[in-house]
Amino acid sequence: MSEEYLKLQKCYESFKKKIDFIPKIALILGSGLGDYAETIKVEETLDYHEIEGFPISTVPGHKGRFIFGYIKEVPVVIMQGRVHYYEGYPISDVVLPVRLMKLMGAQVLFLTNAAGGVNYDYNAGDFMLISDHISNFVPSPLIGQNMDELGTRFPDMSHVYDSDLREIIKNTAKELTISLQEGVYVQLTGPAYESPAEVRMCRILGGDAVGMSTACEAVAANHMGMRICGISCISNLACGMSDAPLNHKEVQEVADRVAPLFKKLVTASIINMSKTLTD
Repeated sequence: MSEEYLKLQKCYESFKKKIDFIPKIALILGSGLGDYAETIKVEETLDYHEIEGFPISTVPGHKGRFIFGYIKEVPVVIMQGRVHYYEGYPISDVVLPVRLMKLMGAQVLFLTNAAGGVNYDYNAGDFMLISDHISNFVPSPLIGQNMDELGTRFPDMSHVYDSDLREIIKNTAKELTISLQEGVYVQLTGPAYESPAEVRMCRILGGDAVGMSTACEAVAANHMGMRICGISCISNLACGMSDAPLNHKEVQEVADRVAPLFKKLVTASIINMSKTLTD
């Protein structure tokens, strides 16, 4: 049994001592959605500091806690503040929360983030449904001894982002008359924003949006057999695509501006996709 799996089990035991709740959907909140968890019917909260060995988010504006509750009748666990590789954690710690939410009972991982657009057809404030990702620029969370208890040594990556869930999100966006792009997300390490040459590289590789999270989480979830979907909020055009210099304040401002629409889309999508889940 690997050290990483033993650490995961300790976190799970710590969770079980404090929380009696089985979620069906796990939702990770990106920039601009930080207060979304407070709009649901909250049953329990669990601060990351209360979980033995759990990595703590250090990003400003990330509250660092799990929220357990209901979106309409759907039991969910919401991660209010994710952990990033650029914070200095090993990649196994970055994806530990995802693995923990699977052990809690979650069948679906719903990823959200704020990302830079590298596709010239995108504008700040657009939403992009993630159809695939490129994660080669960060270490794979599956490197090292395989956790046979979670999944196979060589998992297939043909359909990481569940086609049925993507169809539900697209139909939900149509019903709400919310415009939705669809494209490939590229994860780089950060924390520096990408250079103009790196942005051109992402575009040449087939990327539509670039960010500092999400893909490694999807790899870990796919390894465990979770169904995965994700939406990026395009908070800015990436470096070199406009004359404006990039800064975190701008990213946060755009994410906050479109947050009401983002929340509406996430809520309705979760309600619709819950009809496809098993008891």
